[in-house]
Amino acid sequence: MLPSFETERLFLRPRTMADLDASMAMDRDAEVTKYVPGPWHDPEEHRRFVTSRIETDFGPGLGYWSIFTKQRPDFFLGWVLLIPDDAVGPDIEIGWRLNRHAWGQGYATEAAQPLILHAFNTVGVDRVIAEIHPDNAASIHVAQKIGLKAEQDGIPYKRFVMTREDMTP
Repeated sequence: MLPSFETERLFLRPRTMADLDASMAMDRDAEVTKYVPGPWHDPEEHRRFVTSRIETDFGPGLGYWSIFTKQRPDFFLGWVLLIPDDAVGPDIEIGWRLNRHAWGQGYATEAAQPLILHAFNTVGVDRVIAEIHPDNAASIHVAQKIGLKAEQDGIPYKRFVMTREDMTP
């Protein structure tokens, strides 16, 4: 069972099938998924993909969390993830996707911060990565704000990394 997290403004709880329709609606916004390939416009494949991601056991302490504000605890903002890279590893990937109405308010950064601590302090990983499209300036900014550093430029993604050593001052 994944833990839930609480920040100053947010609740994060393990993503469940109750979040399926909201997740799919978010993904159908072309601006939200602009930099992320996926089955967003094939309803059956999209549903299978999201269902699989919700139901998969990625390992102890790993998975997806749905994001809600404390002011509106029933209003789905998006999700954050901590899963094996490409769902197979060995690196552990952190990622986030938020509805467009939640952009620019610091929610992605606020939701990702407890996952970084969870990854190193509870799960016990030595390294966390994020793979971000080079044109996705907002996600690059989030990665840098939570302490990840650019490791390599690549196509189609730039890789950002944080190690356990980066956590100690």
